[in-house]
Amino acid sequence: MIDPEKLLKTLDGGQRAAAQPHDHVWLGASAGTGKTQVLSARVLRLMLAGVSPEAILCITFTKAGAAEMAHRIHERLAMWVRMADGDLRLDLAALGADWAEPGILDRARSLFATVIDSPGGAVRVQTIHSFCQTLLASFPLEAKILPGFRALEDSEASALQREVLGQLLARADADGDAMRTIAAMLSQRLGQDAAIAFLASCASSFTAANAPRLAPRAADLRAQLGLPQSDPLSWQAAALAGGAISDADIAAVAASGRGWGKPTGDERADVMDNWLRASADGRVGLLADVRRCFLTDKGTMRTHYTQEKGAMSSCLAAAERIVAAADELLATATAMAVADDLAAAWDLGSRFAEAYALAKRERGLADFDDLISIAGHLLAQGDLATGCASSSTSAPTISWSTRRRTPMRGSGRSSPRWRANFSPGSARRTIGSARCSPSATASRRSLAFRGPNPRRSKPRA
Repeated sequence: MIDPEKLLKTLDGGQRAAAQPHDHVWLGASAGTGKTQVLSARVLRLMLAGVSPEAILCITFTKAGAAEMAHRIHERLAMWVRMADGDLRLDLAALGADWAEPGILDRARSLFATVIDSPGGAVRVQTIHSFCQTLLASFPLEAKILPGFRALEDSEASALQREVLGQLLARADADGDAMRTIAAMLSQRLGQDAAIAFLASCASSFTAANAPRLAPRAADLRAQLGLPQSDPLSWQAAALAGGAISDADIAAVAASGRGWGKPTGDERADVMDNWLRASADGRVGLLADVRRCFLTDKGTMRTHYTQEKGAMSSCLAAAERIVAAADELLATATAMAVADDLAAAWDLGSRFAEAYALAKRERGLADFDDLISIAGHLLAQGDLATGCASSSTSAPTISWSTRRRTPMRGSGRSSPRWRANFSPGSARRTIGSARCSPSATASRRSLAFRGPNPRRSKPRA
């Protein structure tokens, strides 16, 4: 008998459903709840069902996750070779397999040799990027990528991005001046590192398959946001000239301040009088001063307006109308300026994306975003995907005889950029979100079987 601690831990109901090889499932769970255990069990169940190791595509997010999963699978198969019948039945029962099925014990013991004899001599567990790189290397012309390309590591991609950005900003023409102005604005708004991260995200977005290559113009962006098209200050002046803030309300506040008979009241009245004497353009510059007459630093109305016996409570309604109008004018002008800055940033981002893509193409390089984007686009091509899925290619890398998939293994978070579906064929029953629960780590002794004890029973004839 083997040490009970070395036997597989029993999958709970949700985990067992996720390991069922006949269902197409998406497995989602937080860190440390047993995703690797469940997906390893799914691979074992597939092979127990007769699926060849080379026909299983198993992908994960990290190299460490891929290595861990491959190690668990190969270690378990090696243990099965020399495991006693009773212990092997317990292992199979923990996976959710029918341990009483005729011939299943012999089949389980033969799987280690089957894997060793398969192309590559191991169950293939790859990261997403490794899978995409192998796929594109197999179909470079269909993917429209340079044959023999090399994948960029993150550090190399970062260095190349900075080099490309430096070349763009070093241009001595008018475009160079415009790009330097935009880069300075981005750096001031976001900080240097965040600005470069923004441009890197633009490089991914603008060069993705089927993505727009040109940034939207400021006018288009303002139209989408429902913002005026004119200059922000000119728009504010026009709105004020049209009576956005009532002179009668301003005069009411001025009269209330003078009637208070205190320096604070006189200060409020002076600001209102300055407003009434100013032109529309001059009033634009006074908006912030007028607003401060009514609001505290925390943005709340001052108590001498709001309290029942406040010195200026008689003009509270006028004060509230003035503040609401001033807030609308200031917020809209700010939104207009932000939209213009965003359009400018996207324009720089699209130019950077083009230059970065050209630099990669000239050097035969592809970064991780390229791998995922291009592979996803390649797999989404119906004719190619169907042809690949039905091919019997026996290459030792990605073989298009692959028939089975394991769910994607993550670290509790999703990857928004990965949308490829490896099975464009008929739909299968989906277990919405088969959750791994902490009970996956419960003691092996907590097993509860329905029916005979698998350690002591013999398989059905």
